[in-house]
Amino acid sequence: MENVFIMDHPLIQHKISMLRNKNTGTNEFRKLIEEIAVLMGYEALRDLPLEDVEVETPIETCMTPMISGKKLAVVPVLRAGLGMVNGITTLVPSAKIGHIGLYRDPETHEPHEYYCKLPDPIEQRLIVVTDPMLATGGSAVDAVRMIKAHGGKNIKCMFVIAAPQGLERLHKEHPDVQIYVGHLDRELNDHAYICPGLGDAGDRIFGTI
Repeated sequence: MENVFIMDHPLIQHKISMLRNKNTGTNEFRKLIEEIAVLMGYEALRDLPLEDVEVETPIETCMTPMISGKKLAVVPVLRAGLGMVNGITTLVPSAKIGHIGLYRDPETHEPHEYYCKLPDPIEQRLIVVTDPMLATGGSAVDAVRMIKAHGGKNIKCMFVIAAPQGLERLHKEHPDVQIYVGHLDRELNDHAYICPGLGDAGDRIFGTI
């Protein structure tokens, strides 16, 4: 699928396997999510625009490339998406941070919005939406829709793991959005949980199991 990137880097795969382990504690889980976000962000941001600027080295003055244009906006989907923010800002410390709050109805599994705050002007920024898990795709589809409604145009989504159903739905409804996935899992079960998955990412990041 165009605009869909499934990561195959050994470090990402290794760290995701550690995430899956039910015996991985909160502190280690949180660090792993952040490290995976750094590694995925390195790939996802390889097309950032550059411009030559003048820099004085200890030897001479030269023209050398730096990131150009408006800075990055990182938009985590609350609450689990927060775990990936520090990984992206490690790479781009000047990034602005927005927040989108969605919760999933336990009966219908459909998302409901409760919060949206984005950096202004959002339309001039590259926007990276973060969420560790892409299950049904409902939350991601809604998050992208909300960003577009506020004027966002250049959008990428990053997920540590994804189910085929969610990936297909997000790509179908927002084909212009680049989607980065750490690992494509087997399926969703009857409760809309990703299998083999890694449990509830929010609970494991924040220790609220």
